[in-house]
Amino acid sequence: MRALTVIRPRAEDVEGQPILRPLPSAKCRSVGPFVFFDHMLLTHYPAGSGMNIRQHPHIGLSTLTYLFEGQIQHKDSLGSDQLVGPGDVSWMTAGAAITHIERTPVSLLEQGSHLHGLQVWLASPKTHEQGASHYSHHPADSLPVSDNLGVRIRLIAGTGFCLTSPVPVLSPTLYADVHMQTATTLLIPADYPERALYMLEGDVQLDGQALEPHSLVLLEAGEEMTLSADSDCHLVLIGGAPLDGPRRMNWNFVASDPALIEKARARWAAGDWPTVPGEIGRIELP
Repeated sequence: MRALTVIRPRAEDVEGQPILRPLPSAKCRSVGPFVFFDHMLLTHYPAGSGMNIRQHPHIGLSTLTYLFEGQIQHKDSLGSDQLVGPGDVSWMTAGAAITHIERTPVSLLEQGSHLHGLQVWLASPKTHEQGASHYSHHPADSLPVSDNLGVRIRLIAGTGFCLTSPVPVLSPTLYADVHMQTATTLLIPADYPERALYMLEGDVQLDGQALEPHSLVLLEAGEEMTLSADSDCHLVLIGGAPLDGPRRMNWNFVASDPALIEKARARWAAGDWPTVPGEIGRIELP
């Protein structure tokens, strides 16, 4: 049996929120359109504190935020102001330039809260890298669900398992939230050439090999593989078509042309960038 390629994430801290980040890594720069993967670890914020990621810019990507617990307020330079709760999808396409903030809502600051979820970045196709910016919010009950024989799949984005998400992805994409009960199995089809599993919790085997919690496991192209749950478990599956060429990533910028990143850095440093209405504080270039 071929050894699995396993990516163990590095621990980071984003404005006080602890995260695990398996992508990008030296072993793998992207999985389908996914170029960045943050697991926001379950965190308790006591009353008077919370997450507060001030204004920061993006180009050439879409961000997708998906929570298991808690709530985030999303605001951006398009004028969007949205509360995002468990099971919702917050989808923002940067295009040529966008700014946003993410913070704990005021109502939760007063009483204390928990936060647990995922944020991924999907590189835009070259034809959309410098296009228009866009934001959309998709409530949990708008996402399609398959619940059969102890395996529950919610399709967060893209198409898979005979489901199609309403999230307006820009290239062939698979992003599924999977819960498996003890002693159940799930066949992962080879619909996409690039796929990976991220284990959140539980004991599960992939074609007989045990997977580690908080690890990203790359799946072989063209191979159907079977998950077998030894306990109740929770994982996500990501994948899609390969990118239409390599991408450079620098801070919050993603682009196929390094010149676009240098231009974006210069514009942000000079203050020549869209701003979020009503917001003053911002994160400076590292």
